[in-house]
Amino acid sequence: MAIDDTVTVEDVMASPVETISADASVSDAAHAMREHDINSLLVPGSEMGIVTSTDVMDTVAAGHSPTDTTVSEVMTAPVESVTADLEMDEVAAMMTTYGISHLPVRDQHGDYVGMVSSTDIHELMADTTVGQ
Repeated sequence: MAIDDTVTVEDVMASPVETISADASVSDAAHAMREHDINSLLVPGSEMGIVTSTDVMDTVAAGHSPTDTTVSEVMTAPVESVTADLEMDEVAAMMTTYGISHLPVRDQHGDYVGMVSSTDIHELMADTTVGQ
């Protein structure tokens, strides 16, 4: 099942991108994700990172305190990113290649403007299937 190659990241990305400090607790990250109804946050700094709901669950599952564990301890850095004009089938290939579920989106100036996720791809595939 293919993704319509006319659909771009800009068509499906969540925007604006939400961020959190590397010094914040994993608990703070979980609260921010719940508040914004999202599954990932960018972590700005000298090296851009990302923290996801999976990182939060892994922290708890490993028996670590989410209030005593910082985002910097569990985030992934550096992060891959995409541009808003990239086609979603290429995003799916990148996620598969790198084994990731979220990609920050940059504009033509290099600024982070959104986030695209594997959930967006699943929804596109479901829409394609229903439309056939």
